[in-house]
Amino acid sequence: MKWSMLGRISAESYSFDQRFYPHSSDRFALCFFRDPDVVSSLSRQMTAEAWMPLDKPVVSVDVEPVPCTQVSMELFDPIYSCGVLRPSGHVVKCFHDVYPDYDELRQMLQEEDSEHYYVVGREERGEFLFRLFKHLCLGGELCQYEDTIDPYISTTKQIYKDLISAQKDPETKKISVVSTVFKVCAYDESGQCYPGRREEEQTFAYLIVDPFKRHVTLFYHCYGVGNFTL
Repeated sequence: MKWSMLGRISAESYSFDQRFYPHSSDRFALCFFRDPDVVSSLSRQMTAEAWMPLDKPVVSVDVEPVPCTQVSMELFDPIYSCGVLRPSGHVVKCFHDVYPDYDELRQMLQEEDSEHYYVVGREERGEFLFRLFKHLCLGGELCQYEDTIDPYISTTKQIYKDLISAQKDPETKKISVVSTVFKVCAYDESGQCYPGRREEEQTFAYLIVDPFKRHVTLFYHCYGVGNFTL
């Protein structure tokens, strides 16, 4: 609610009955958005304000593979010692030409010319874990930003654990991610239809596939003003 995402962010899980092949993710995504049960389920979840219902058949999809290898929160360690945060964990405020209430964390996440932009490396920034963190930090249209980083980190960790499947190798005891993640965008005859009619960084949809359990989760958010009541 505080981040203006309530009622606009959700995760829907479905089961499927055929083998999943990562190299066929385009076909998998197209079949997903054409499935009658999926279309019916999404239509029930969507409201006129927050979502575009799939009222026309999906004719094509864009699929972007998203790296997902992280099994700890160590990726964020450099943020704690680069000047973005104070020793207490409070986010350092900074001046911005456009935004009156701005800080070094959002600058690091959004602006490539920031001195802190690559404190987290290019590859790590592409990881699903980092993308999730960034989405939560930027929030919705009336986001009330946190003074400290802890709520962002703890919420990212919890959602990531809920969405991603991992397993331990019985011999090496090493834990690895088994989920496949891809960012998706669906099109009908009129153009882009899901997760929104127009491009917006904070309007996103990810398909997260567990190939062993044959479960797929659609994790999505539509940018706008979130609900103010539970």
